[in-house]
Amino acid sequence: MTGSADPANGGAASSAPGTAPPGRTADAIPVAHTPPGGYGDTMPPPVLADCTEPLAAGAPDLRGTWRVVEVGVGARGAVDPAHPALGLVQRIEQCGDRLVVTAGGIVHDMRCDGTEANGVHDVAERDKTTPITVVATYEDGVHVLRPVGIPVEVTRRRDGDDVLWTYLGFTARLEQVAPAESDPPPRPPRSTPSTTPSTPPSTQEP
Repeated sequence: MTGSADPANGGAASSAPGTAPPGRTADAIPVAHTPPGGYGDTMPPPVLADCTEPLAAGAPDLRGTWRVVEVGVGARGAVDPAHPALGLVQRIEQCGDRLVVTAGGIVHDMRCDGTEANGVHDVAERDKTTPITVVATYEDGVHVLRPVGIPVEVTRRRDGDDVLWTYLGFTARLEQVAPAESDPPPRPPRSTPSTTPSTPPSTQEP
């Protein structure tokens, strides 16, 4: 017997002593969206914090809060010590085939199943108003984003303890600064690219 009816809990079964209550699946958690006008200077609480569903097969483990520490530009990846993406912070949550990127005032929640219907349906970071649709997949251990109507790809992959984020014209190295479920750090003073390229790199979203 794993639990018993708890009168204090309306007669619902309680967890057995010494065990944690069951978590939720990705399906049980409502899809998150960017609040009107963006979330401001402080990230909202994590979306998938109590989700215990294992990551989908083939998914790289990108979970965490990450900060850009190096940016390479051009075909040869020459390091740019003054690139506007340096220091930017993004939080990545994963559960099942679901992934949520929180950065630059936006929250982009998606299923990485290759369908338009389950991809990002939100707003662009640059103005927090323009609607965007982005298809997300996991391919050979890489998270791939393809904005609908724009012939580009945005990717994230693990490289040892770091994450490599390839965007339009640059590849950034990110170091983990906190777990995804921890209290989020304040938003940096400059804009951060998120999922769809539509403006110069310094003002795009990851």
